[in-house]
Amino acid sequence: MSEPLRAVYFNGTLTPSPSESHTELLIEASADILRQQGVQVDVVRAVDHVIAPGVQPDMTEHGASEDAWPALWELVLRADIIVLATPIWLGNLSSVMRRVIERLYAHSGELNDAGQSIFYGKVGGAIVGGNEDGMKHVSAELVYALQHLGCVIPPQADAGWVGEAGPGPSYGDELDDGSRAGFDNEFTKRNLTIMAWNLLHMARMLRGGIPSEGNDRNAWERGSRFGFHNPEYR
Repeated sequence: MSEPLRAVYFNGTLTPSPSESHTELLIEASADILRQQGVQVDVVRAVDHVIAPGVQPDMTEHGASEDAWPALWELVLRADIIVLATPIWLGNLSSVMRRVIERLYAHSGELNDAGQSIFYGKVGGAIVGGNEDGMKHVSAELVYALQHLGCVIPPQADAGWVGEAGPGPSYGDELDDGSRAGFDNEFTKRNLTIMAWNLLHMARMLRGGIPSEGNDRNAWERGSRFGFHNPEYR
């Protein structure tokens, strides 16, 4: 029997535990679907950890006095699904999420046994929260970073809640009528559900990995060009 799929969600909230995180509420709506299908889920609230700035795997080897990233990287290494979740601040992703992306990038030069990026075979998605517009812009940054590293992005792999434009309630805030903002929003509920299932479907499909023909960097270094021909310059 094969090992269960694993997922890791990085929460880029600026709010430390144990205070409530609106982004975490969105994460849980997605993660709950995966858990019901037997996926083992880890949720990392990045602000709770001392993640040193930098683009090296272990910044204590480059002057940092402390760095939690090497332990968090082990969760990424084991994961089949990686979801980056962030609130929107000033129209962009949070500073905490930017640091997570930079530390993921620290491993961009690492290869798997097939000579591919260490992220090959992993599936990526994005969750964005806030109370003003900018969800598509921020999602684009997140999924671009993930695919650039080597993750596969399924169709419709982003979801979120931004409410109406202008200051207003964040996802999960209690309203005057006692309801919670966003909980009954069909657009958000539908997209969180579709995203979770598409991540699951793609992760199952990629269990055997991606063929290495044409993307084996070790073979490229040995001289293989996989059909590429330089143009002639005269």
